[in-house]
Amino acid sequence: MRLGIVSDTHGELDNLHKAAQKLIDRWQADTIVHLGDEWEDVETIKDLPFKKIIRIPGVYCEQYRDPAIENRLLMNIEDIRFLFTHTDKVHQNDLPGDPDPEELAARQMIDVICYGHTHIPDIRQENNVLRLNPGHLKNHDKKGCSPSFAVVEIQGRKLHLYLIDLETDQILREAELHLDQS
Repeated sequence: MRLGIVSDTHGELDNLHKAAQKLIDRWQADTIVHLGDEWEDVETIKDLPFKKIIRIPGVYCEQYRDPAIENRLLMNIEDIRFLFTHTDKVHQNDLPGDPDPEELAARQMIDVICYGHTHIPDIRQENNVLRLNPGHLKNHDKKGCSPSFAVVEIQGRKLHLYLIDLETDQILREAELHLDQS
């Protein structure tokens, strides 16, 4: 199974479509996950042939303040425990009852945390939790990183992660992780 992970599109719909098409054509992603900013951007890719579309609101989106919409989504995908969130830490705009990502990681309740917000692509392992930030899909970003997205490939208890430059298709970084049997 392959997950395509995008974040921080901020209305750059052409780049979102370009990333989504690459996730379908080149990476054969089954699912796309949008980690926020902007919630409504996902509406423009709903007709693409993903088996599933998951979206999380960004902390400044009006949907983040709606208790009917999960700000942090815990999902078990092929026995891998994922947290999908816009931030990897507690945020001032969190609602009561929103799980604390750092607490979930410290208690080893998750294997992977996928988050956005910083616009900086990153893959790292910290306290036995793999942290993945796909970067952003803006044409111009003040943090100096080019538009990028991520792919998570799941094969049993093995994960292969890729950070990919949107324009060049260059793999910016990759990591492989074998999770211990539980």
